[in-house]
Amino acid sequence: MTEVPNWQDSKLGTMKRAALWLVAEIGVGNIFTKAQLRDAFPDVSQIDRRMRDLRDHGWSIHTSREDLSLSTSEQRFVGQGSPVWEPGKATKSSPTISAAQRREVLMRDDYLCRSCGIGAGEHFAGGQEAAQLEIARRQIKRADGTSSVELVTECNRCRVGGRQVIADVGALTARIRQLPAFDRKILAGWMADGHRNFSEVEKLWAAYRGLPAETRAQLSGAIGS
Repeated sequence: MTEVPNWQDSKLGTMKRAALWLVAEIGVGNIFTKAQLRDAFPDVSQIDRRMRDLRDHGWSIHTSREDLSLSTSEQRFVGQGSPVWEPGKATKSSPTISAAQRREVLMRDDYLCRSCGIGAGEHFAGGQEAAQLEIARRQIKRADGTSSVELVTECNRCRVGGRQVIADVGALTARIRQLPAFDRKILAGWMADGHRNFSEVEKLWAAYRGLPAETRAQLSGAIGS
């Protein structure tokens, strides 16, 4: 069994030390603050960036964007990824998304979340929180059995639920072909337009669905009576 180094070992790179600090001092599931991180690495000017680099190696670290219970100064260590302190394990599993790629994907996706359709700065239904758009990596399984990873625009809420989603194009195509001709024609129109218009009833249902249970019961009772 490989011995885990001490996170205070200055011979290690900053990212490796940050990973070891999370494991030794914080622990999976626990919260740490930016102040704690900077106090642990007082001589490292870009420790926040090195911590973010761990995400490229499968480490799951949530901020207030992914976990609404966190403040802007807090982060949660959700899951450990590749043991980057071991030889050969610090190679990036996927390249960093560049600013140019981000602009290109946002423009291609009409600056909208492709999962729920919300735009940057728009408020989520039933609350005051404004949406933030991010670029997510989506695993694609094609009809011929090959796989790839493509970039897509998602809001901060949808991205949390879609991290492990694999888009099976073959299965999706089969489901579309099973639709009646009339429904396929409607779907083809939405695809051609790049959007669908929701009816007032559908919008009200979405707003109702996002309410807390007690308020849903009160509203349901009031409408029913």
